[in-house]
Amino acid sequence: MAVAKKTAKKPAAKKKPAAKKKPAAKKKVAKKKPVAKKKAAKKKPAKKKAAPKKKAAPKKKKVAKPKVKRKPNPAFMRPMTLSEDLGAVVGSKPIPRTEVTKKLWAYIKKNNLQDMVNKRMINADDKLKKIFGGKMKVSMFEMTKLVSKHMK
Repeated sequence: MAVAKKTAKKPAAKKKPAAKKKPAAKKKVAKKKPVAKKKAAKKKPAKKKAAPKKKAAPKKKKVAKPKVKRKPNPAFMRPMTLSEDLGAVVGSKPIPRTEVTKKLWAYIKKNNLQDMVNKRMINADDKLKKIFGGKMKVSMFEMTKLVSKHMK
């Protein structure tokens, strides 16, 4: 018969008491600032939590103002006395500057006096040559300057 060996139990190691934990640092709490008093007339409604933005919201369109008919400048509408040379082309009675320009262009187009290559240039005939100061070709911008000399 076999003799069982007795195994000696080792004494259990004594457990060390758990180390005391240091107290956790206190979290800093933000102090609330005093709220300024708001005017009673302008209270804003409480904001709702916004959904995640995908696209920017379209801006509000401005409301169009009703169109008002433009009033012509009274200086342009005042009848002007015309010289004899200009009166031969446009008419002898006093008319406003705007009408003088309209009638002058009507005369130029009727007699085909606009240059075919450069439409800004006007070829003068005998009547217009007196108004243009003897020049045969005048630009449309220079024409208004020369014509204004014949109006009082």
